Amino acid sequence: MTVIILKLILAHLIGDFFLQPKSWVKDKEKKKLKSIWLYVHVAVHVALMFLVVWDLSYTPLILGIALLHLIIDALKLILHRKKTKRLFFFIDQLLHLITIIGLTAILYADAIDMTLILDTNLLTLLICVAFLTKPTSIIMKVIFSKWNISKLTKDNESLKDAGNYIGVLERLLVFIFIITDHWEAVGFLITAKSVFRFGDLTASKERKLTEYILIGTLISFGIAILTSLLYLNLINYV
Repeated sequence: MTVIILKLILAHLIGDFFLQPKSWVKDKEKKKLKSIWLYVHVAVHVALMFLVVWDLSYTPLILGIALLHLIIDALKLILHRKKTKRLFFFIDQLLHLITIIGLTAILYADAIDMTLILDTNLLTLLICVAFLTKPTSIIMKVIFSKWNISKLTKDNESLKDAGNYIGVLERLLVFIFIITDHWEAVGFLITAKSVFRFGDLTASKERKLTEYILIGTLISFGIAILTSLLYLNLINYV
C-alpha cells in the first residue's frame, strides 16, 4: 500500500506542477467551472495515475481520487479570492494529499504490500527530487505574491529564469549533501551564496530588496533541509 501511495503522490506532483501550463491556470481562474482546462487537467491526472500504477485493479481508487480532485479544484475556483489565493493554494494541496492517502487506506486497508523496500526508497527519492524543483519554485512564488517583487528588481538585469534555476540547483545540492551526511557542505553553500549576494545588496542599498533575498534564501534552504530530513526518516521507517 505504501508504494501505491508514493506512486500516486508522484503522479500528482507531475500533473499539478509539471504538466499544467500557466495558461490553463489563468483560464480556470477566469472561467471557473466553465473552463475546459479544468476537466483536461483532471483527465491528465487520471492518465498519469494509470501510467505510474500500471495495474487496472486499482481503477476504483484512481477514479475516486480523480473525482475528489475535480471537486477540490472546483471548490477552490469558486471560493478563492485574490486575498485568499495563497491560503487556498496550500489548502488545495493538503486536501489532495489527504485524499490520496485516505482513500487508499480505506479501500486497501487489508492489502499486503510485497514490493521490495528498494522500490519504495527509489519512489521516495524521486518524489523528493521532483518536489524540490518546480513545485517548490511555485510554492515560493505563491508566498512572494504578497509583495510586488518586480518593482524591487526592475533595474537589476539578469538572465531569463536565472533565479529560478539557481534556486532549484541550490535545493538539490542541499538535498544531496544532507542525505549523504555532509552538513558542512550545506554551510559552505550558504556562505558562498552570501558572499556572491553581498555585492548586490551593498550596491543596491535597498532594504526591501535585502529582505526579499534573505527571505527567499531562508525559505529555499529551509524547504530543502526539511525535505531531506523527511526523506531520511521515511527510508528508515520503511
